[in-house]
Amino acid sequence: MKIQWLGLLLLAALPAQACQSGEKPVYLTFDTGHMGVAPLLASLIKKHELRLSFFLANEPTLDGGASLDAQWAPWWRARAAEGHDFGSHTWDHDIWLKDLAPLKGEARFRFRTVAGQQTPRVRELTAAQYCEALKQPARRFAEMTGRPMAPLFRAPGGKTSPALLAAAKACGFEHVGWSAAGFLGDELPSDRYPNAQLLAKALREIRPGDILLAHLGIWSRQEAWAPAVLEPLVLGLKQRGFCFAPLREHPRYAPLMAAQTAKRP
Repeated sequence: MKIQWLGLLLLAALPAQACQSGEKPVYLTFDTGHMGVAPLLASLIKKHELRLSFFLANEPTLDGGASLDAQWAPWWRARAAEGHDFGSHTWDHDIWLKDLAPLKGEARFRFRTVAGQQTPRVRELTAAQYCEALKQPARRFAEMTGRPMAPLFRAPGGKTSPALLAAAKACGFEHVGWSAAGFLGDELPSDRYPNAQLLAKALREIRPGDILLAHLGIWSRQEAWAPAVLEPLVLGLKQRGFCFAPLREHPRYAPLMAAQTAKRP
């Protein structure tokens, strides 16, 4: 009881809740990518007072660097100061392929490791090694911002298994997927899924409580998703009475994040 009460006190010191009485929350989340969308998103956050959530991997960027290198540290510090939430996306963007037979009682997994225009490679990781892949972005985030990462992760591609989720939970991470209507389609081929179609679908199908998925830049899409869809989507949802909340306000993740806050010195 004491820990729960302390958690509530600490949460009260955070920025005011993103959603007011009568508004319908949605949870707009961004996975890292080539970071080309990052400057636009920073301006929209300020313009529309958005509260978002981000999942971080060390992915290749348009300038030949990486999304968690020194060049991008100021960008992440600014976002942390705005009160968004941050989770892990694995350091190397490891996409689960299959569970392997345990070795000496330890779970093992096979991954397709690829980000951006990298050449894919297949590798095998133990549960302990996968835990390290989740923790590395958290350490880098703390180095860049001076703040802890939330105990959340998103598996690249959303690919998981019960054993993988159990391994992640054992080292302190809860998985965050996305809602069916929340798949915003920025990684789909633009010749078959043009921006106007994606925007209309999102505005038609998104419901209160949905977790939305987009990226800070997709290499393969020819017709850029942002800015064509991003700001019209924000405006369209706001006109329909929606508000944008971070995952700490989501009913499923709020208790977990409050408990983490309570443990801080």
